[in-house]
Amino acid sequence: MATTATKTIDFAAERALAKDFLANFAGPRGEPKYLNILQDVANRKIRAVQIELDDLFHYKDADDEFLQRVTENTKRYIGIFADAIDELMPESTEAYAVDEDRDILMTQRVDEGADGGADGTDPLQRMPPEIRRFFEVYIKAFSKVTPLTIRQVKASNIGQLVKISGIVTRCSDVKPLMQVAVYTCEECGFEIYQEVTARVFMPLFECPSQRCKLNKAKGNLILQLRASKFLKFQEVKLQELAEHVPKGHIPRSLTVHLRGELTRKVAPGDVVEMSGIFLPMPYYGFRAMRAGLVADTYLESMSITHFKKKYEEYELKGDEQEQIDRLAEDGDIYNKLARSLAPEIFGHEDVKKALLLLLVGAPHRKLTDGMKIRGDLHICLMGDPGVAKSQLLKHIINVAPRGVYTTGRGSSGVGLTAAVQKDPVTNEFVLEGGALVLADMGICAIDEFDKMEESDRTAIHEVMEQQTVSIAKAGITTSLNARTAVLAAANPAWGRYDMRRTPAENINLPPALLSRFDLLWLILDRADMETDLEMARHVVHVHQNLESPALGAYISAARRVVPSVPRELEEYIATAYSSIRQEEAKSNAPHSYTTIRTLLSILRISIALARLRFSETVAQSDVDEALRLMQMSKYSLYSDDRQRSGLDAISDIYSILRDEAARTNSMDVRYAHALNLISRKGYSEAQLKECLEEYASLNVWQIHPNTFDIHFIDA
Repeated sequence: MATTATKTIDFAAERALAKDFLANFAGPRGEPKYLNILQDVANRKIRAVQIELDDLFHYKDADDEFLQRVTENTKRYIGIFADAIDELMPESTEAYAVDEDRDILMTQRVDEGADGGADGTDPLQRMPPEIRRFFEVYIKAFSKVTPLTIRQVKASNIGQLVKISGIVTRCSDVKPLMQVAVYTCEECGFEIYQEVTARVFMPLFECPSQRCKLNKAKGNLILQLRASKFLKFQEVKLQELAEHVPKGHIPRSLTVHLRGELTRKVAPGDVVEMSGIFLPMPYYGFRAMRAGLVADTYLESMSITHFKKKYEEYELKGDEQEQIDRLAEDGDIYNKLARSLAPEIFGHEDVKKALLLLLVGAPHRKLTDGMKIRGDLHICLMGDPGVAKSQLLKHIINVAPRGVYTTGRGSSGVGLTAAVQKDPVTNEFVLEGGALVLADMGICAIDEFDKMEESDRTAIHEVMEQQTVSIAKAGITTSLNARTAVLAAANPAWGRYDMRRTPAENINLPPALLSRFDLLWLILDRADMETDLEMARHVVHVHQNLESPALGAYISAARRVVPSVPRELEEYIATAYSSIRQEEAKSNAPHSYTTIRTLLSILRISIALARLRFSETVAQSDVDEALRLMQMSKYSLYSDDRQRSGLDAISDIYSILRDEAARTNSMDVRYAHALNLISRKGYSEAQLKECLEEYASLNVWQIHPNTFDIHFIDA
């Protein structure tokens, strides 16, 4: 570092080295990589020339010192590479669409010999190279370097190329930024050029040409907007990722300037990795007097990499397509994928199936009259503490390409929808998206759903059905997209589920909200010796092996399928729905919430199941599985296993003993073992004896008179 600072650098030699690198660097197949890029630029196919430090590192003639100088003084070397490209730029080999204004002006300038005006002495009359260039140069950081957090970028990094990771929280509109201002003098008729390097500039008012000075005429300058050069410019706010923020600290943010081809590459909610030049932003005018030596900093972006690509942008690597095709042919793929979701969590098979369908979703429908029907599934997990609800939520957010995790007590209505803030650039009011807007086209997981304030919870109603957030704040009346699947987790009203109360009392959420959830699961922590033993073994096993497979590729392929419901299934679904309504009317259950939304839920779940099979049409088996999931989610609301199976104690004990005989493939079950089995399920010895007598009288089994061992008569 010290040697670089003291040694004077010969920039002509540096330009020669840059030119040599661009001309001679060979790609993986031996082709001239950068010469090919320059040919595409000359043919006006692309505008951006991205110079990768990885290539510079592998280039034989570039030494480590040159690489270090490029990394530490990147802004200067962009100019050096641009000059080298000017010298190397080939002639176009293909016809391209002509930008008439620009090309006529350029031809006129060259004909007039605009380099230096009348006598070639005035630097302001010399045409800057930027005005001729129709390309932009970017230097991309090393791909293998671990990105820094915003906290790790220090004053020593100023002027250097740094790589930072974060989440985009705000994007400004794309505005034109002046790069070269061109004026015409009313007196002498010369063109005057003024390069603009900062965000603000002071326009020229008097002609600085030699002729005007000799004539002592203060020529009036007119700004020629058509002849000037503008760049697309966008300002972005990058915020630290939640996992990088130390406990008790507020996440830091950094302003990022995007220019030219890098604009419109990010949207709020994107998790990105940006490489760019870390620069100070001095204050101008009156603010400079107040600020003294203080200056803001910003990142001038050079490249953008998305951490989690949208499902549509997911590129399959290597043999992933073959694996997907192989999996799609597997008849048991639905169960296998569900098991691969959060494999460290024991059991909950049906809940995992529901969460898998939440990830896959159904396509959005737009009717001819403009009405939209949502395709996203909403699921609510309700249950006792310690049944891994939050763990399931966290896992789903990690799998989904766009996922936002928030808790009920920690989020306000504004934090979920959108906040109105003053934009420091334009001093206008702008909207900054909240959690539901950031999760657009993704999943929003809301933990501690029951702890939310009632006023904040109302923000979710519109999002869940209309998939928009309507705002009327500070004179801004607008509607933002929030096409998100809501995954909520809540505890019952009294902390734990109270068996003596009805499900409606335990759930304690308004019916308007409950009807919007496609599936509502109640996960209870019941003491069951067998299950508890298996779970304990599983937890110990997970502590030893910490692995779970990736799902992203399969789901991204499945989401491209748009299945339709065939006509022959319409009647079947309609009948199933009406029978559910009839059952509910008969049962007169206080917690019944079957509405027409339930029918739409059945359709959504069926389509998601068809997507998993890569099928273009929904099959009856999909509808049956959708109805089964709906039924299981309803059964989970009952307080007891016996009610769930619809059996009384005697019948349940009989089924336990019959299953045990089938499992051991034996006609005999010992009494002591039978007592052990049923006591685990909460039955008494008296109930067992009653069952033995009843089924012995029906001649189903024989009972040993002394030991009470059971022998089944008919297999």
